[in-house]
Amino acid sequence: MGKKKHEFLSSKDEKKIIEAIQKAEKNTSGEIRIHIEFESSLNHFDKALEVFEQLEMHKTKDRNGVLFHVSPTDHNFTIVGDEGIDNITPDDFWEDIKADVVKHFKKEHYVKGLCKGIKKTGKALKKYFPHQEDDTNELPDEISYS
Repeated sequence: MGKKKHEFLSSKDEKKIIEAIQKAEKNTSGEIRIHIEFESSLNHFDKALEVFEQLEMHKTKDRNGVLFHVSPTDHNFTIVGDEGIDNITPDDFWEDIKADVVKHFKKEHYVKGLCKGIKKTGKALKKYFPHQEDDTNELPDEISYS
């Protein structure tokens, strides 16, 4: 059986990551979520898409949700952006962010990698989806697990 939630991120780690999400979302109407997956029978991108739907990330007003899907057991990291993002950003939009996160993951610096990736995502999304006066937090700022 795979690792349990408490063995991958401590409560302190979770708090740090959630604070990074909240800070990043202050500059953009985009919504960022993290999902940690310990066991998956699907390929990682398909599983990330499935989780994206399960978390109802496609229900944001501007279709600008972003999921960081982490599979520690399989050493995999996938980013899924909703169609509102993918329709207006270059094809390589996520490559730099993913490369930076993976670089930290290879050193087992998971929290640092996620926080840097979240920060970069917030900055990148600000260009296309700046924060608006009437913005609401459409998705919970939390880390989900399965």
